[in-house]
Amino acid sequence: MSPQTHTKLPENKVAVIGAGPAGLVAARWLIGRGLEPVIFEGSFRLGGQWNSASATSATWPGMRTNTSRIMTAFSDLDHTQGTATYPTQEEMLDYLERYAFAFGLLPHLRLKTEVERLERAPDGWLILSTSDSEHRAETFSRVIVATGRQNRPDVPEIPGLASFAGSLGVAHTAQYNGPERYRGRKVLVAGCSISALEIASDIAHGAAQVISTHRRQRYILPKLIAGVPTDHVMFNRAAALVEGVLPPDIVAEGLTAKVLKVAGSPDQFGARKPIGNAFAAGISQSQGFLPAVAEGRIDVRPWIERVDGSTVWFRDGTSANVDAILLGTGYRLSLPWLSEDIARTIRLDSYGADLHDHTFHPDLPGLAFLGLFDLVGPVLPVLELQARWISHCFGGVQPLPSRAAMLAGVERSQAIRSGPISLPMHVAALTFARNAGVEPDLTIWPDLERALLFGPLSPISFRLQGPDALPHAAKKVAKFAAAFGAISTEDFTPEEEGVRQLLKLHPVQSAA
Repeated sequence: MSPQTHTKLPENKVAVIGAGPAGLVAARWLIGRGLEPVIFEGSFRLGGQWNSASATSATWPGMRTNTSRIMTAFSDLDHTQGTATYPTQEEMLDYLERYAFAFGLLPHLRLKTEVERLERAPDGWLILSTSDSEHRAETFSRVIVATGRQNRPDVPEIPGLASFAGSLGVAHTAQYNGPERYRGRKVLVAGCSISALEIASDIAHGAAQVISTHRRQRYILPKLIAGVPTDHVMFNRAAALVEGVLPPDIVAEGLTAKVLKVAGSPDQFGARKPIGNAFAAGISQSQGFLPAVAEGRIDVRPWIERVDGSTVWFRDGTSANVDAILLGTGYRLSLPWLSEDIARTIRLDSYGADLHDHTFHPDLPGLAFLGLFDLVGPVLPVLELQARWISHCFGGVQPLPSRAAMLAGVERSQAIRSGPISLPMHVAALTFARNAGVEPDLTIWPDLERALLFGPLSPISFRLQGPDALPHAAKKVAKFAAAFGAISTEDFTPEEEGVRQLLKLHPVQSAA
């Protein structure tokens, strides 16, 4: 590539790579800090994963979110009236386009522009990009990488997989385009992620046979618990605070007991029994998967031993002849346009990077990473909190963390790389909120204490105080907590009161 121009952009211009939810919310908050984003997007339309026409989108026709409309939004724009509890892919794309319009992001978009390279420059960060055969070389003082992590399907190594002879072949669930192709066929869906379980359930209504196989049986939560979205019940501030005051084994025991109470164990439905507690086995989510197992429409098997022609052999010695294999086995983190120098500095691999609180590195001043973690739970509220923190640092609202703090953060990141790679939403939200100085102080909001502890971690709950506080935030926090008939009074239940008193005994609370 031989760029035609090489330009040094003004100090107030910040490159944002990606125009999905992460890139858009980053740009919105940069503008709020008086900075001017330049948003690079390879597709012809914004939206990231929610733009089904994008080459990297893993959405499918009829797909809906697995988090509620309240928790699948940003703090200063709600979904339109009449949106269902779980918005469709089309509604999410419409929401993101309305968000971009409402906050003046459209003039800052460079659509159909591929980033070919990001590397250090003597006076900042050099971005090489191409659009309609026009090559550019531009140096920015600051860059935010906001491309997401779900852009490279993770295909496991399975003996014989490449020679599978079933008539519909092998595909990753990222390529799933609806159940019609599999009607009347025998289909194997591998994996226990949310998408794998939802797709298995989707296919099961018309397929001749659906087999679900996974390495370990996770506990499976429904999307609704007594009519309340699961993300409102499970991902709250109290759960994050308790993790900071109780030993991990006690927390795991309590979480497992709660999961069993609200959802039961998979083996009760005819699936396999999870081994160990909820931390060890993991948690997934699907409204229809376990009922379909109980009805005999989905057969659950252990992991694949090998593939021989159109026959799949499982680790328990059983086998099945299938027409198709769908791999719902997740994604690898892929940033091939990062220079070797940057990738080496952050120790980038397929599953993560060594960064201070998933964001900064002390040896990469002016470079921030947004939303590259593997999050469990609602994503948009966390992206906004991380974007606000970055914009505060880049826009002078607060200083960047000290070098010593960043080095300690990198060490923490290195220490957890050998453990579970998933980050719980409630832990991430409180971490970024504290870093940005926007975590609400419960003592200032006594009338909202129950809503703030046991209600959803709604984006608006982080606009109560600190920079960018909104006068109507308190009323909306109460409204969102009461949604679906959940937190409708200030009276704590006996279980909630026990947790509340425990937290009062530990005033130095930590979410990390």
